[in-house]
Amino acid sequence: MAASETFISKSFLRGWFVPNDIDGFFGLFVDNLCQLIVVVGLCPALAGLPNSLVVERILPGIAISLVAGNLFYAWQAHRLSQQTGKPVTALPFGVNTVSLFAFIFLILGPVYRETHDADLAWKVSLVAGFLGGVLEIATSFFGAWMRRHTPRAALLSTLAGAAITFISMGFIFQIFSAPLIALFPALLVLIGYAGRVRWPFGLPTGLIAVVLGTMAAWILRGLNVAPMPVWPVSHVGLYLPVPIFGDIFSLLTDQRVWKYAAVFLPMAVLNVIGSIQNLESAEAAGDKFQTRSSLLANGISAVVGVFFGNPFAPTIYIGHPGWKAMGARVGYSVMNAVAVTLICLTGAVPFLLYFMPLEVTLGILLWIGLIITAQAFQEVPKAHAPAVAIGFIPSLAAWGVLLIQTTLGKAAPTYSLREAAANFSPQIFINGMLSLAQGFILISIFFSAIMAKVIDRQWRAASIWCLIAAVASKCGIIHGFVFTDDGGYAPALFQWTGFGGNGGNPSNLDFAAVYFLAAILLFIMHILKPGEIEH
Repeated sequence: MAASETFISKSFLRGWFVPNDIDGFFGLFVDNLCQLIVVVGLCPALAGLPNSLVVERILPGIAISLVAGNLFYAWQAHRLSQQTGKPVTALPFGVNTVSLFAFIFLILGPVYRETHDADLAWKVSLVAGFLGGVLEIATSFFGAWMRRHTPRAALLSTLAGAAITFISMGFIFQIFSAPLIALFPALLVLIGYAGRVRWPFGLPTGLIAVVLGTMAAWILRGLNVAPMPVWPVSHVGLYLPVPIFGDIFSLLTDQRVWKYAAVFLPMAVLNVIGSIQNLESAEAAGDKFQTRSSLLANGISAVVGVFFGNPFAPTIYIGHPGWKAMGARVGYSVMNAVAVTLICLTGAVPFLLYFMPLEVTLGILLWIGLIITAQAFQEVPKAHAPAVAIGFIPSLAAWGVLLIQTTLGKAAPTYSLREAAANFSPQIFINGMLSLAQGFILISIFFSAIMAKVIDRQWRAASIWCLIAAVASKCGIIHGFVFTDDGGYAPALFQWTGFGGNGGNPSNLDFAAVYFLAAILLFIMHILKPGEIEH
């Protein structure tokens, strides 16, 4: 180890901050800021929630959730560093993006459209968030078992698929749509991180990129080359968290809550699985955290946030290897907790974006996505590369469906996904995309796990994974979908139509039967032990 690295390690062990935490902070804070922008932008537009409710109740509740989690994971990393004598990077933490969109589109929006009562829609979502958090706490006690029995390729490939689609692609499109403002900071980030450049005065790459990008944006605005942003109309103030308990418990038996169990229960399970995947990703990068305490902190943060008005589940974020590669350690998590608290308690999101364009920070998130994707191939046996690659496919399908839905929503709001599937399927097979998108995280795990076990010629284990996929398909947890009245689609939970599907849509039984047949084949192979082709 070089003298400078020894010094950094000793310095870190004495405190909570290293200079590269500034880089890590920008990356994590921007990711959290994106979720806050979604909350502020979509809750009033799609769920009828007044701005006052979002700013005064939901955002302070989010602050409670994220502060609790970020401080715990910072302390956890600090303790692990003291135990091992090595620098450790805290687990990144923030609002669960998938759960956020699911709650807005599938709970808040429908309840409001049905009742025209924004307060009720918010409280129903709070109860759903509470029940989801309780389920996360319960499942944390066997999360370590799940982690031990799932191939690393299955855990990492799912993250990589989501990273290259939902993280990297969307941001890179945004970068190239505003090249004068966004492209140079992004290239600077890639050069600095990929080339491991030590800049003058030890300045962090991310800080240099954001400062130069912001300066360039304001110069271009002054020259009328780039549009000047509109001054925010919202008001900065102090909005302290207000506890809400009675309404949550009084609605626990309300049928309006359990009507959406098909949304919040799978979301809670997927949140646990995603957190386990991220723990595996962190271990592959060199930081081994205890599974149970990590998952417990996740679930407890969700429940505590609910009691202060936040229905949106937090989660251990994808991207630990990226932050570790930046050199971030513990301080970036603490800094994020402080910054998010200030933003949420003051209603300052629009003002921050006015002065610092979001585009100048996107290169950091792009780099995070690239590191996660690379890790999926680097940290598994070379022979398992096909198992990693096949896990990308469901994420690509889910991302494609999202693009179609977004396009239809903007260009043809009255044109439903059902009509698109009927008219466009011969060209782009929307039904097939939807079958892969429904439960795509679990499908990625199943595909990769089956492939990894087959590559290792562990036929019985591969057969068991096929049986699990068959059961999940039969229950509609994966693959099966139905079109909804609002023009979208939803899981076909426990809807058992005959073989061949209904109206051109494959049925749950179709997929279950195929997985079951594959399971039988693999079990026969386990018994017969076929020979191996020599290369």
